[in-house]
Amino acid sequence: MLDKIVPSLEAAVADVHDGATLLIGGFGASGVPTELICALLDQGARELVVVNNNAGNGPVGLSQLLAAGRVRKMVCSFARSSNKAQPNAVAFAELYHDGKIELECVPQGTMAERMRAAGSGLGPFFTPTSYGTALAAGKETRVIDGVGYVLENPLKGDFAFVKAQFGDRWGNLTYRYAGRNFGPVMAMAATTTIAQVDLIVELGDIAPEHVATPGIFVQGVVQTGKQNNG
Repeated sequence: MLDKIVPSLEAAVADVHDGATLLIGGFGASGVPTELICALLDQGARELVVVNNNAGNGPVGLSQLLAAGRVRKMVCSFARSSNKAQPNAVAFAELYHDGKIELECVPQGTMAERMRAAGSGLGPFFTPTSYGTALAAGKETRVIDGVGYVLENPLKGDFAFVKAQFGDRWGNLTYRYAGRNFGPVMAMAATTTIAQVDLIVELGDIAPEHVATPGIFVQGVVQTGKQNNG
């Protein structure tokens, strides 16, 4: 019987290895798999490459992982916390200015499309975004029909942490409002996707047309028991 339910957060993150590329869902404070990140903090993996929209948001989660020196490189669109007064809020900025962490700044739409390309089995693609800016430095560029383009590579992860509202034992997921954000595309782009869900439901409780991430892209589901929390 196919059953992707993982009994604990500790078991869910047990296989994340040193040096892994980790895709972490979330947009601001919405849809952040905080419990999985905190479990990874306890697990001990280091030298991580983390792909996330932010470089930490709020006092817990990714900010803690950064402050603990466990991240070698951040790939993100917004490398500043929006909650600067909170503990760990300036962790990334301090690490970056001290030369202790690498940064790859990627326009938000380009980051999503790079992951979509990885999940779809596609190769590099041209985009006009960032053409003529510092973000295009070192990358192949072309002018086609008078429009400048930058060549971008697919962005694949070893693991993805996503947060969904409901999941079933086959790994089918549905999200709550803006909590969906990068979850579906990150699940596609990772070799192993772990979803923390507010509630594990019975097969068939999620209507087929409401499945935002099919179970084929999910390898583990762990229930956190926190419903309707964004």
